[in-house]
Amino acid sequence: MRRATSEAATGTLFGVALNYRGLLESRLAEFDQPPYQKPPVKPVLFIKTPNTRNHDGGAVPFPTGERLQPGPALGVVIGRDASRVSAEDALAHVAGYVIVNEFSLPETSYYRPAVKAKCRDGFCALSDELVPAESIGNPHALGIRLRVNGELRQENSTANLVRSIPQLIAEISEFMTLHEGDVLITGTPEGRVDVQPGDEVVVEIDGLGRLANTVVAE
Repeated sequence: MRRATSEAATGTLFGVALNYRGLLESRLAEFDQPPYQKPPVKPVLFIKTPNTRNHDGGAVPFPTGERLQPGPALGVVIGRDASRVSAEDALAHVAGYVIVNEFSLPETSYYRPAVKAKCRDGFCALSDELVPAESIGNPHALGIRLRVNGELRQENSTANLVRSIPQLIAEISEFMTLHEGDVLITGTPEGRVDVQPGDEVVVEIDGLGRLANTVVAE
């Protein structure tokens, strides 16, 4: 039975950077240079603060003088607290899934995601209904698409995640407890595009439906 996201996903919004293979591979040469020296060996996390929360049909403010980029993503809603769980047991802690559009200004450092780029008002839209975990046969085989004014601008699949959902839960819960209601934003694929005031931005994920937002001048 579907539940309202506002009731189920009330906790912290955790983003995961560089979690699509195409995106990670496109940055490998950069990671050989200072200050990185090597690609990340653990999940690169950031937090979308409470002021970023938005909803289906909500307006997304366009910051004056900036570039704005949507980020289609699968959101994993934690159903019961997870502390030091194994990958084998991780999915038992998942309540279900939501569509996320993780808006951001362009990123200059994936190791140090900027608060000013990630945490502006309305920069994290979530679909209005939680799809129960048991309704999704394989969360690692879901097509994900971004449309701007009806035009397909990005297309990928959760089959291309660098770290699977169980891996993410296991690695994160190793050092911090994930609480009921927390949301893991599993990553956005390569090829982010710019949007402008007046644009309708839609994220579609197989089995979850669609999430639509309109960009408005700040």
